[in-house]
Amino acid sequence: MRALLLSDIHSNMEALEAVMAAAPAHDVVWNLGDVVGYGANPNEVIEETRRLGNVFVRGNHDRVCGGLDGIEEFNPVAQRAARWTECVLTGEHRDWLRHMAVGPIAPDGPYVRCVHGSPVDEDDYVLTVRDAWPALQATDARITFFGHTHVQGGFATNGDEWFRLTPGYELHRSHQGGHGVQLEADEFELELREGARYLLNPGSVGQPRDGDWRAAFALYDDARMLLTWYRVPYNLKEAQERIVRAGLPDRLATRLKDGR
Repeated sequence: MRALLLSDIHSNMEALEAVMAAAPAHDVVWNLGDVVGYGANPNEVIEETRRLGNVFVRGNHDRVCGGLDGIEEFNPVAQRAARWTECVLTGEHRDWLRHMAVGPIAPDGPYVRCVHGSPVDEDDYVLTVRDAWPALQATDARITFFGHTHVQGGFATNGDEWFRLTPGYELHRSHQGGHGVQLEADEFELELREGARYLLNPGSVGQPRDGDWRAAFALYDDARMLLTWYRVPYNLKEAQERIVRAGLPDRLATRLKDGR
């Protein structure tokens, strides 16, 4: 079974289209939340993600934009985006957001879990080994897929030692970002070892924050016990222009090219 892992699309239709055009053959799609928020195409992105599959866990933006929670915890830019998104969503899509599953969920037997933030709390940010320790203690799953941080990578433990996992792409970071720079798709394989336990983040499709602006996703192959991380370029300029035309904060457009 090959599972395509998507997270934090954030209403970025251009990025989602590029990901699906580049995605390898897969059997199922597991979505780790924050389908909406920030970007300019929430209805179109919801329609496409629902067409792709039915395994979803909700993210904090899904919860807020669906009207299940207030925006007080969001920064001012995120608040403006959430208000705008809630206003433009169709009634059907708003209702769909309200009924998204709360993680952790088990999409394929006892060994795998899907969450948005962490197994401890759906809003937790797992960014360091210190964050990863309670998250892994809170689950008996061998592999937990998570999103929320917009940072591709993860953590592992063999019971005695703890490790941070980061895909090592060949492209030098000084060449990433800006308009007119033609970047190619890239991938990085991680062999999953017997006896180890993992927290793995496919990265953000629509708003990466790890210094690489390219859309991020991953593929989990349980037969080969292999995770492959991917980065693909997308029509960044069009995504930015859609944000500006929608009247959303300019910062949401400019940050896309910075990958921050």
